[in-house]
Amino acid sequence: MSAIRVDSAKPYFATSSLVIGYALCSSLLAVINKFAITKFNYPGLLTALQYLTSALGVWVLGKSGFLHHDPFTWQTAKKFLPAALVFYLAIFTNTNLLRYANVDTFIVFRSCTPLLVALADTAFRKQPIPSKLTFVSLLIILGGAVGYVATDSGFTLTAYSWAFAYLVTITTEMIYIKHMVTNLGLNTWGFVLYNNLLSLMMAPPIYTTFL
Repeated sequence: MSAIRVDSAKPYFATSSLVIGYALCSSLLAVINKFAITKFNYPGLLTALQYLTSALGVWVLGKSGFLHHDPFTWQTAKKFLPAALVFYLAIFTNTNLLRYANVDTFIVFRSCTPLLVALADTAFRKQPIPSKLTFVSLLIILGGAVGYVATDSGFTLTAYSWAFAYLVTITTEMIYIKHMVTNLGLNTWGFVLYNNLLSLMMAPPIYTTFL
């Protein structure tokens, strides 16, 4: 009986660990990016350096035998290119949002994405609609976000323009990435390599346009 309980608890602890880890990494990333864009006020170049670091890190660790990633081929890259473009735009709008707004505003808009992703998942990927309790919880989060926007003393048109652009691109990216991962069958590190390497290739023209 005790063995059964331990086995049944494993998925719960695994999921909880992933959720806590994601929340911690996402929170720290927002703070670090805010600090970076404050000290280095070139969003296009900053995102390009992030892609370079990620792609190079995966390649070096792969060559060293610490991880395995799918090989880079142009045939797969062509199929993955639209997803990488949306990913690039999501990160770029994220960086500019943090450039013109505080971390609180970023977190508020980011908190709205689960509701939008759930609705888009149901509409475009024919996934089951969230349960009533889940849907109500997401609506409560949305209500809190609306209240924040209505009382934000630091409201500026520039900051909120980037905020809405980020909300649209990150929602699109999450849905499209799910579609691409399902269809292409890349492993986790292969996905990271393709995403960042293709984004790095797109960085120069976008960087020169939005310096």
